[in-house]
Amino acid sequence: MSENEVPSPNPTIVISIDCGTTGIRSFAVDGTGAPRGFAYKEFNQYFPQQGWVEHDASEIWEGVQATLAELLNTLAQPVRIAAIGITNQRETVVAWSRSTGRPLARAIVWQDRRTAQRCDELRDAGHLDMVRSMTGLVLDPYFSGTKMEWMLTKGGVEQAADLCLGTIDDWVLWNLTGGTDGGVHATDPSNASRTMLYDITTRQWSHELCALLHVPMSSLGEVKPSSGRFGTVASTVVNGALAGVPISGILGDQQSALFGQACLSTGMAKNTYGTGSFLLMNVGRTCPPPSEGLLTTVAWDLGANGGFAYALEGAVFATGAAIQWLRDGLGIINSAAEIGPLAASVPDSEGVFVVPAFAGLGSPWWDPYARGAILGLTRGVGRAHIARATVEAIAFQVRDVVDRMTEVSGTVLAELRVDGGASVMDLLLQLQADQLGVPVSRPQITETTALGAAYAAGLAEGVWSSTADVSAAWKEQLRVSPQRSKSAADTDHTQWLRAVERSRHWAN
Repeated sequence: MSENEVPSPNPTIVISIDCGTTGIRSFAVDGTGAPRGFAYKEFNQYFPQQGWVEHDASEIWEGVQATLAELLNTLAQPVRIAAIGITNQRETVVAWSRSTGRPLARAIVWQDRRTAQRCDELRDAGHLDMVRSMTGLVLDPYFSGTKMEWMLTKGGVEQAADLCLGTIDDWVLWNLTGGTDGGVHATDPSNASRTMLYDITTRQWSHELCALLHVPMSSLGEVKPSSGRFGTVASTVVNGALAGVPISGILGDQQSALFGQACLSTGMAKNTYGTGSFLLMNVGRTCPPPSEGLLTTVAWDLGANGGFAYALEGAVFATGAAIQWLRDGLGIINSAAEIGPLAASVPDSEGVFVVPAFAGLGSPWWDPYARGAILGLTRGVGRAHIARATVEAIAFQVRDVVDRMTEVSGTVLAELRVDGGASVMDLLLQLQADQLGVPVSRPQITETTALGAAYAAGLAEGVWSSTADVSAAWKEQLRVSPQRSKSAADTDHTQWLRAVERSRHWAN
C-alpha cells in the first residue's frame, strides 16, 4: 500500500498460520499483500536421545490457538476475514487418534536422525532407484516415511482403525475444522511429496511405497489442491471468533516461500538464507527426471486457480550457521549483525577461502564426510578477511546449486529472489549477483513463507482473482545487479571449487 492510499474502513484480511520448527506465527495481510498484524509463540524442543528431535503436537495446537487469539486482538478495526492459509515445517510427523483427538506419541521432527540405519538398509536392499523415480527424493531420515514406519514398529503406535498419520499442516487442519467432531484429515501435494510415500508422477499415495514402509494407506489424509477449500473453522476454535472462515491454502514452508516470492513462471527461483540455504526453482508442469545432487518436489497444485507445478530443490547446510560459528566458535564477531560491516571493511578476502562444511556438504555434493576448512592464510590476513571469505562462501555455495539446476533444467536463471535473515546484508546480495551474473532481488515483505500460504488461500476465495494478481502484489525493496565481469567471477569460483575438493579429501 502506498503512502497516499487510505485503508478501507473494513478491509479484507487473509490469515496465514506459519507452523515453524521452533514456534508458531499467525500473520495477517490485506488485499494488497500488506501486513496487518502478527503474533508469535515458541514451543518446546525435546531431545530424548542423541540424534532424536521431538515436538509435542498438543503444544503446537495450543500455540496456533494462542497466536490466532492474540492476532485477532491486534486487528484494531473491523475486518472481513476471507480465508486462512497454513504453512509448516515439512517432513515432521504426527500420529493421533481420530476417536480421542489426542496425539499417540510425540511428533518426530524433520531434523531427527533415528531412522538413518533403516535408510541404509533400504539402500542396501536396492530400493533407492524406485524411491528416486517415484518421489524425487533420496533415502534419508529427513523425510517422513521412515519416521511413520518407526512409530508403528518401534514407537508404540498401534495400527488401529482410527489411526491418523500426517504432517503438521494436517494436524492443524484437523483441529481447526473440529477435531473429533468432523475434523478434516487432509494435506496438499507440496507436503505429501516430502513423505517418501507419494508418487509425484501419478500424483497420489503409492501402494508400493506404503507397503515397503509398512504404513497403512487408510491412516493417511486425502491429498487436496494447495489452493482450494479444505474446510471451515469450527465454532469451538478461539471462542467462535473465526467460525465458518474457510481454510483454503496449504503449502510446505519452502514451497510457500517460492509462492510468496511470486516465482510463478518456469525458471523463476528463490533462495532463503536461513540457518542453511534452500533454493527452489519452478520447473513447470512436467516432472523432471531424478538428477544427481538435487531433489525434485511438488511446488504446488493450484487446481482451477493455476494448475500444477514442480520444483527442483537444493539445500546448503551452512549459511546462518557459518555466521554463528564466527560469533560463537571463533569470537570474530559479537553479534550476527556485525558480519556485514566487518566483511565490507576490506575490498577482498586476501585470497582466503572458507568452506563451512561443519556437517558435510549439501547440494549439489551431498558429501557427509567433507569437513570445514580455511585455506590461503598468510600473516596479512585478519578477522575481516575471514569474515568476508565466510560471506563469499555463502554466495559460492548458492552458485553451485544454481549451476546444477541450470544444467538439469536447461533453463538459464533471469534473476534470483531472496529472503531469510542474511538477505538483509547488501554485501552478500552483491557477491551473489556477481557470482550468478544476474540481478538479485529482495522483496519489501520478507515474511515470504507466511505470505505464500496467504496468497494460496486468498486466491481460492477470490481475494486475488488470478496468479497475475499475486505477481502484482509482490513488491521489490532492493535490486542488486552484477558489477564484476564474468571472467573475474568465474576465476574466483574456480578457486572456490579447489577449496571444496580439499575439504572433501581432508583425511587423505
